[in-house]
Order: sequence, then C-alpha cells, then structure tokens
Amino acid sequence: MIDRRLFTNFDWTLFGFIFLISAIGVLNIYSAATPYKVVGTPYFLKQIYWILTGLLLIVTVCGIDYHVLEDISYWLYGLVLLLLCVVLVAGKTSMGATRWLRLGFITLQPSEPMKIVIIITFARYFNRVPIFQGLRLRDLVYPLMLLGAPALLIMKQPDLGTAILVVLIACSMMLFVGIRWSTFVSVGLAAIPLCYGGWRFVLRDYQKNRILNFLNPERDPLGSGYHLIQSKIAVGSGGLFGKGFIHGTQSQLRFLPEQHTDFAFSVFAEEWGFAGCLVVLLLYLFLVLWGLHIASRCNDRFGSLLAVGVTAMLCWHIVINMGMVIGLFPVVGVPLPLFSYGGTSMVTSMVGAGILLNISMRRFMF
Repeated sequence: MIDRRLFTNFDWTLFGFIFLISAIGVLNIYSAATPYKVVGTPYFLKQIYWILTGLLLIVTVCGIDYHVLEDISYWLYGLVLLLLCVVLVAGKTSMGATRWLRLGFITLQPSEPMKIVIIITFARYFNRVPIFQGLRLRDLVYPLMLLGAPALLIMKQPDLGTAILVVLIACSMMLFVGIRWSTFVSVGLAAIPLCYGGWRFVLRDYQKNRILNFLNPERDPLGSGYHLIQSKIAVGSGGLFGKGFIHGTQSQLRFLPEQHTDFAFSVFAEEWGFAGCLVVLLLYLFLVLWGLHIASRCNDRFGSLLAVGVTAMLCWHIVINMGMVIGLFPVVGVPLPLFSYGGTSMVTSMVGAGILLNISMRRFMF
C-alpha cells in the first residue's frame, strides 16, 4: 500500500526544472537536426520518446523506498562491473570505441548506469563507516579500489570523458564526507607521477590531441581542433539575443559537428544569444542548488549522500559540457544533461532526478 503522504510531498519545484530544461532541449534538437536528412523517426521525436521513458522511470524510482538501494548496492555494483568487462570482450564498436552492448532490441552503454551505481555504492560505504575529523589516507584505500575498477574499465573502452565523470562524482562525495589536509597533500603528491604515467602509457593519441588542442586549437584547425574552433565561432556569433530559431549559420550550414549531441549548447547559444544562455544557466543553477537543498534537509545520512552524489553528477556534466563548448575544457564527449540528444544519457539523468524526488518525498517519513 503506497502512503498518501508521498503524493502530497511530491517535489513539484524539482520536477518543474526537469520539465523546462527537457522541453527547451527538444526545441533545440529540432533546430539542430533540421539540416540533416533523417531516415525514419526525427531526432526531436526520439528525444520526446526518451523523455517519456524517463518520466516513467521517475515514477518507478519514486515508488521504491530509496533505502532499498542501500541493501542491493554491492549487487548492482557487481552486475554493472561485469557488464563493463563483457563490453571489452563482446561489445559493439563504433567510431573506434567499444562502449555498447546489444541486448535484444536495445543497445546499452554500461558506463552510464555506473555513474548512478557508484553514487549508491559510495553512499552505502560512507553511511556505514564511522569517520572522525575527516578521511585519513588509509580510509581511502577501499573507496579508491571501488572507484578504480570501473574507472579503468571505462578508460579501456576508451571513454575518457565518462571515466573522468565517475571519478569526479566519487571525489565530490568524499569531499562532502570530509578529507583531512594531510590526506589532500599526500594524494596531490601521488597524483603527479600518476598523471605523467597516464599521459605516457594510458591516453591514446586522439585523447592527447584533444588536450593539446584545448591549449592551442589552431595547431590543427581542419583536423582534431575543428570541433572546438567551430563551437567557439557558433557561441560567439550569437551575440546578445542570437540569430533566431533555426537561423544559426554554423548549425544550419553544418559547420558544427555533433551539433545535436555533445555540442547542442553551441547551437542554442548561436540562435538565442547570451540572453537565452543565461536563462538555461539559471535553470541549471536552480536545479543544482535545489539538489543540495534536498541533501541538507534529508533526515538520514544515506539519503544525504545519495542526494549529494546525484547533484554532483548533474553539476559536473553541466560544467564540463559548457566548459567544453566554449574552450575552457578539452573536448571529451560529455553530453549536457536533459538537453543533449541521447537515450542512455537521458535515462541516466532521469533516474538521478527520480532518486532526488524520492529522497525529497520521504523526508518527513523517517
């Protein structure tokens, strides 16, 4: 029997942010995909289907007490870790990367659900481990083992952007728990040789080029630096109020690559200008602040950790994608949550939003 208080406590504010951002994203995808000759279902209509699927998932997630996630966290972790291993053996390869699994009628990218699973796993671990005066270096051994396995498997695909996101989400949760200054110094010193080794032996040539092009896009303007240069032209040409809906030259003339996915915000910036971008930025800011608000008023530690983790996931997606399209970060293929085209990304964002709604709805029940 579902408690009626769940319906009266439904967080319509959070739901409103999710709906508005998704609706603006659909309009933007309609414009971005206009110059393409799409065979079959148009991209914007597919995005609407994914949003409807996401809303169904939100209802499903809200109907389950989020404390159940604590009990099954390690099972979920093991399952998704197994899927990441299977991807490397029998995954679908596209554009030089092996990131997907064919499961009947659908294609799954296991690295996406790992973002949610690492949040649940870390929330369970830090909820059950007593911590006094911040995390010591030895307190990080087990969490880093939990984090290292999926991060390395995701980098092996290769998918540097998602691997970075998983690490940033986990680090954000550890910062929320608290880390001693001595631990910061030790980790910082250890990171120096790790970064050097990663550059020399882990990163592939195209990943190194993305970083070098971030520092100097003009070093290869028609090759690996093309994405960033065209994106900056699109964003800058939007001016104060933009060129108008479906009137962006960079997108409509197809100078901008991946304009309905990773660079969807570049299309929006060109068509709606600084004023339109400010509206979307404020919506995202309110979304992140509301997620932190849910974490602060949660009555149990596991719920607070979950809310912080989901909010960090959304926040890092926003920061990296927007930084990427204006040249503040290297191009790493991170979509803008609830805005860029993509089924797996939309489902992951909606599940995260469902967890936040779940926590908010049950704040008076524990």
